[in-house]
Amino acid sequence: MLNVLVTGGSRGLGLGIARRLAKAGYRVIVIARRESDALKHAIAEADAAATGKIAFVPFDLSETGALPALATRLRKEFGSIYGLVNNAGIGTAGVLATMPNDDIERLIRLNILSPILLTKYISRAMLASGRGRIINIASIVASSGFSGLSVYSATKASLIGFTRSLARELGRIGITVNAIAPGFIATEMTHALSEDDRAKIARRSALQRLADVEDVANAVEFLLGDGGRNISGTVMTIDAGGTA
Repeated sequence: MLNVLVTGGSRGLGLGIARRLAKAGYRVIVIARRESDALKHAIAEADAAATGKIAFVPFDLSETGALPALATRLRKEFGSIYGLVNNAGIGTAGVLATMPNDDIERLIRLNILSPILLTKYISRAMLASGRGRIINIASIVASSGFSGLSVYSATKASLIGFTRSLARELGRIGITVNAIAPGFIATEMTHALSEDDRAKIARRSALQRLADVEDVANAVEFLLGDGGRNISGTVMTIDAGGTA
């Protein structure tokens, strides 16, 4: 059973990805600060289905100095990591001119520094095994922009640049690196949007609707599987045609 590490997997998009991958037969290692009730239910659900598994490892990804020890622990406890899904992130909104510096630094630490460093240590084991799949969850605002999300957009744009360059670094070993850029979907990250705002976004999309968590989870499964073996350095946009 192949191991796939999913960060921020206790709720929302990360939990949806974990559930989808467990159904596909992977052992999913979820990293989050705490185990939510929804995650406990997903773990029990996976155990009952007996196709894949979900394991929970508590860790605060903002503690970047402890990431090397985390990677060592994961390797000892679970063995080789085949896939890494860098999903954890925060979506703090704010106009740049008045946004507190602490909020800016927190966004950069969790959305950029943490996934880069975690990938550094996890990819070392992938290099040793000669295979692996890395998927970074970005956002359409990295290219389209959105008022009040300038810092968040900057962090997601950084992930895309990271993805493209790392794909070239690791490609010769057989490791793929891709990004997924979801549009606005119904998760905790978009709870601040009113129903009217969501309706406006849906009307502007080619398909006249919003994408959902399952759409992104299915894309992750595809990139991890045989269908994604020759896809690397790309950004897969899932937004129901909102940026078409």
